[in-house]
Amino acid sequence: MDAKELFDQTSLECGKLITQRYSTSFTLGIQTLDKKFHQPIYAIYGFVRFADEIVDTFHTHDKAKLLAEFRQETYKSIELGLSLNPVLHGFQMIVNKYDIDHELIESFFRSMAMDLDFTTYNDDRYLEYIYGSAEVVGLMCLKVFVDGDEEAYQKLRRPAQMLGSAFQKVNFLRDIKSDFEERGRVYFPGVAFEQFDKSAKELIEKDIQKDFDEALIGIANLPDGAKLGVKVAYLYYQKLFDKIKGLSAAKIAHERIRIPNSQKFSLLIGTYFGSKLGLS
Repeated sequence: MDAKELFDQTSLECGKLITQRYSTSFTLGIQTLDKKFHQPIYAIYGFVRFADEIVDTFHTHDKAKLLAEFRQETYKSIELGLSLNPVLHGFQMIVNKYDIDHELIESFFRSMAMDLDFTTYNDDRYLEYIYGSAEVVGLMCLKVFVDGDEEAYQKLRRPAQMLGSAFQKVNFLRDIKSDFEERGRVYFPGVAFEQFDKSAKELIEKDIQKDFDEALIGIANLPDGAKLGVKVAYLYYQKLFDKIKGLSAAKIAHERIRIPNSQKFSLLIGTYFGSKLGLS
């Protein structure tokens, strides 16, 4: 391994470390992908995670400036094929290798910027935010999975978007308390935190289930090396969603819902062996 290869490898490994530290569920899902997909998906997650941290965490800094600089450095790294920021260097490697559309990246940054200037979302802004913050991430991953097969990408594009949408909406429902109390946000159009009740919850759940149902159709048609990992992520979020559905609106408005790590590991093992035996 020469010096440049060492730099590349080290940068990609930073994406893995970030994923492991921030998300047990995504780490488990990635581990069930074919090994060739591990580093690309870690790199995408690392990029997305750090951009999200800018808008959600660094409250004593000028977030708009930080995000603008991060965006500028992202495109600069893609153009040069190099960045001394290991997260951006790893990400640009994947963008350039798999020809990830820059429109997806730009839509992602637009959604991150929306979090800096939050107002109550109407239907159009909500859909724009979901697309840029979640659906495009699914499409970036899909670009990796199909590895240049444009016909497969177009066929699976819509289900990939719906999977990202379902994941994000479940996150919104799970985090409705912290989003409101810590950031002043309620993402769901027409829903006020103080009036969040059973009927509002049921309408949101119906919309989420529709996304899950459409996404499941696409999972079956993913390349073999990607299918199991995506199915694990799908089942994890479906299980989290089922848990939320079984609770009252008041409960989730006052408590963040989690799935214990022991259940996550059980889900991983069950899905893995079920897949091997042709049961899932």
